[in-house]
Amino acid sequence: MLKAKKKFIVNLLVCSFFLGSTLVVAQESKSTFKTLKRSVNEFTFQNTDGAVKIEFCTPRVFRVRYSWDGNFAANESYMVQKYQWSAIQLNQSASKDNIVINSDSLRLVINKSPFTIKVYNKAGVLINEDALPAKKQNTEVAITKKMQAEEHFFGFGERMDFLDRKGKQLTLNVGRGEGLPHEVGAYNILEANYCPVTFFMSTKGYGIYLHNSFASNWDMGYSNPSKYSFSAVDGELDYYFMYGDFPTLINQYTDITGKSPLMPKFALGLHVGTYSGGTWGHEEMTSTQYVVALAGRLRSQNIPADIIWLDSTWRLFGENGGKGATTFEWRDTFKDPKSMFDSIYAMNYSMVGVHLRPRFDNAKKLNLLDQAREKGFTYPEDGKPGEFVNFFDQKAVDWWWENGVMRVAKQGAMFLKTDEGSAFGRKANESDKVGPTGREAERLHNIFPLAYAKAPYEKFQELNKIRGLNQTREGYAGIQKYPFIFAGDWPSEWQYFAPVIKAGLNIGLSGVSDWAHCMGGFEHPADPELYIRWVQFGMLSPIALVFGMDHPGYKEPWNYGEDALRNFKYYDQLRYRMLPYLYSTMYQNYKTGIPMMRALVLNHQNDVNTYQVDDQYLLGDNLMVCPVTVKDAKTRSLYLPKGTWFNYWSGKKIEGGKYIHVVAPLDSIPLFVKGGGIIPMQQDMKYTDEQEVKTITLDIYPSGKSSFDLYEDDGKTLAYQNGKFAITKITCEESNTGLKIMIGNPKGDFVPVKHQYKANIRWTGKAPKNIMLNGTATQKANWNFDAEKNILTVNMAGADTLLVN
Repeated sequence: MLKAKKKFIVNLLVCSFFLGSTLVVAQESKSTFKTLKRSVNEFTFQNTDGAVKIEFCTPRVFRVRYSWDGNFAANESYMVQKYQWSAIQLNQSASKDNIVINSDSLRLVINKSPFTIKVYNKAGVLINEDALPAKKQNTEVAITKKMQAEEHFFGFGERMDFLDRKGKQLTLNVGRGEGLPHEVGAYNILEANYCPVTFFMSTKGYGIYLHNSFASNWDMGYSNPSKYSFSAVDGELDYYFMYGDFPTLINQYTDITGKSPLMPKFALGLHVGTYSGGTWGHEEMTSTQYVVALAGRLRSQNIPADIIWLDSTWRLFGENGGKGATTFEWRDTFKDPKSMFDSIYAMNYSMVGVHLRPRFDNAKKLNLLDQAREKGFTYPEDGKPGEFVNFFDQKAVDWWWENGVMRVAKQGAMFLKTDEGSAFGRKANESDKVGPTGREAERLHNIFPLAYAKAPYEKFQELNKIRGLNQTREGYAGIQKYPFIFAGDWPSEWQYFAPVIKAGLNIGLSGVSDWAHCMGGFEHPADPELYIRWVQFGMLSPIALVFGMDHPGYKEPWNYGEDALRNFKYYDQLRYRMLPYLYSTMYQNYKTGIPMMRALVLNHQNDVNTYQVDDQYLLGDNLMVCPVTVKDAKTRSLYLPKGTWFNYWSGKKIEGGKYIHVVAPLDSIPLFVKGGGIIPMQQDMKYTDEQEVKTITLDIYPSGKSSFDLYEDDGKTLAYQNGKFAITKITCEESNTGLKIMIGNPKGDFVPVKHQYKANIRWTGKAPKNIMLNGTATQKANWNFDAEKNILTVNMAGADTLLVN
């Protein structure tokens, strides 16, 4: 009897799982299958306690929805973009206990009572299974699944704490925390949640996306190492299941939630933010002259830059919301804003934008808050007209645009920085107010940043007649549709440098590619060494952005010493030379969802050594970036996955599958190129379109067979979405008889500038004996071999075949 009692207690504990701060004991469901109806790809199961829909989107992707009252929510367009799927071949069969559904890739075995799902692949290998039936307790919905041995999890959005979530628990709800900046509070890297994404990938070859906007809790083996669970505080239990390797899963996830459109090409250039000479507490020092002088100094010092934006002190802080709201009324210190914009554009900057917050406010001359409330264009708070623009109401968006944003757009602003999206339904960092409250506000809280970013992105795209661009701090599943997002206001301290890198890796593994951070940190003056190291990382990030509120330094490179200025200029110029490589990589993201900044685990999910590598990454297919994040460090250790690698600076060839230790002087960030890598480069530019790119330099690192697709289009319009682009395939094949490099003709409806090519080939050993171009020995004037650097340089006219032995 005592043994039986102990066994009962053990079983009861095994069935329990942690959800948020509440321990929920899962009880056996009494749900029993009653009937099944099928409509093309969708199967509806009527059970004794509700209904379940299983819809196949593709042979490898299906959606599961539970309803305890038999009703299902209508489709929404913020988180999910695609609901219509083509019919696929499916077959079903039934037995006394099970219903089986087969696609050409997956086999679902649905147990009738209790209602649970097992997923097998075509080979019959069990991929995933429910440990317990889905559960609803009060409003909370939850599901518990079995965890396989050696299973690890990646994704979950922009997290600064860990890469591998195995054995961890977390809550996903937009916000960075409350309180003024200090070591924990607002800057607690364990709680930072600017852009949570309810999507994860398992090393066992599947991914799950929870389609629910309420706050969610995830226990990934924290309470029980043989199970994991996820829940939402309300709403539907609605999730998509995907099968494949990590790149395939990200492609599938972004098919559902939306691919990131191409930004204008100049968005890959340097972004510079400014407080116009006066941050908070120094607003009287702001001026149009400061901004024009900043733009001019960047040009005169040959620091390439394309985009400038004015942060919050351009406008008067309001009577009602203070710093946390927007009046759209210029400060008196800005004497002639239109002339300011005109002067900056005359220096060939591509875009100038302004910062704002989502609340309306009144100022000295404008009373937009009063007007919007009277018209019903603010979101209600406690049954009364509130302060937030109701971005869920198109009429409110139109009024906000015409009566607020167009006041600055007519003067020259071309985009917005949409800040404080997390303040809707939650205490904001720049205000003591909490905004709307109640269950509906909770439902909208996480998708408010999407609606907030979507409005100006689309409006400015239409007004500017070029591709949209919006800068935002907060996001949620689907934010990639309105690029770009930045990591937030992290202080200029060494303790926050490495966590920001983790944020970039995690958000990339969650389907968001267009990501930036404030080089050197945001608040406080930076240690010049930290500034130098952070700039090296920043210039080799998806978006390069420099901005700070350290009055009077503002992270402007000349304020941090000669070494910092030289470093800034060097890596900025390197970035601009890499634009053909970066732009081709951005197109790759548009087509596949694969991010520009890639954690090593993305392409090496079976290499356990990559699971903990959270301070180095691939930028595109070929370039490994390894920031130095330790003060006074002159070396660092890093991991090279299996394969051949080349040191970018020395050209030294290294076999991977191991850790190495490298020298890293202050002016050098460790960089490595994957064997077979091809990196197209252009000449130096002061801004993106300063000159035509008539010669493209191909940095080639031969190893086996490899290729690179050089992408080109007009750089600005949406014509690329209708086929107006060109792709030039460049291939490299190394064999025992020599090296073969081929440059194809551009393919596509866009006609690019005719390029000459210069191939810089890493060539180890003796000088080559024969160099044949299109079957003919090329003249010595067309090639050169640098024996000291082991670089063979060959001039090519384009659409050529080069043979070297």
